[in-house]
Amino acid sequence: MNYIKHLTGFFEKVVLDKALNPTHVSLYMALFQFWNCNRFKNPISINRDEVMRISKISSKATYHKCLKNLHSLGYINYEPSYNPFKGSHVILFNFSEDLKPAPKSERKIKKEPLIEPVSEQALNKSCTSDETGSEQAVVPSINYINNTNSSNDKNVANLNEQAKNFEDENNIQLKNQNSKEEKSSAKKEEKIQPTIDEIKTYFQENNFPEQEAQKFFNYFSSVGWLVGGKTPMINWQAAAQNWMINAPKFISNAEQPNRAKQLSTTTDKDYSEPL
Repeated sequence: MNYIKHLTGFFEKVVLDKALNPTHVSLYMALFQFWNCNRFKNPISINRDEVMRISKISSKATYHKCLKNLHSLGYINYEPSYNPFKGSHVILFNFSEDLKPAPKSERKIKKEPLIEPVSEQALNKSCTSDETGSEQAVVPSINYINNTNSSNDKNVANLNEQAKNFEDENNIQLKNQNSKEEKSSAKKEEKIQPTIDEIKTYFQENNFPEQEAQKFFNYFSSVGWLVGGKTPMINWQAAAQNWMINAPKFISNAEQPNRAKQLSTTTDKDYSEPL
């Protein structure tokens, strides 16, 4: 494995591939370092945090997007494990074979795309370095760049559109959930704060004077309809029941008709009289 020729072949592909950006190149170089440490043996086991640290990618979404793009564009073969305790596998192809000159009889410019569509590559092609080298051996000239990269642009556009649709759906769900919560909280506030007429009607139905209803309304209006000055009132009818239960405790002795009057005595009390 001549890694200098391999990198030369890789960068020749990068020059012709409009679908790649600096983040893709940085991620590929991080994977190449893992491949180098593994003595260029496939497959290699990667750790997401380690690859992100080496490639200077800080977003997990960007990392997974670029990794899938490199796979779909034919630069690597990505085999996710979906297991946090087991690393995913990546197969890197040998691009040094692309630098070998073709025989004179085969030196014809091909107008075919450099990379096959994603669906066919994933389903029908085995991920081996020999097979990839034979399909990608011919590099078109500058005059055919637009033709060779049309399929790549479509693949990347589809991936970006899918990611955008997914984000839009999540934003719509969050907006709907927030609007429902706001409506429910508004309804609760409307139910918590009754009108004076509702309170008077409720007190009259329970045979309590209108004056007590006015006291109840004035008190809780002054404290913002908070129970104990801290907790928002949930059921004002229950609070009114407690008010009516505790109301007799605050009525003076003169206002209570059934309360026994105080005994009064005089200095000329005749103790021979029965009580």
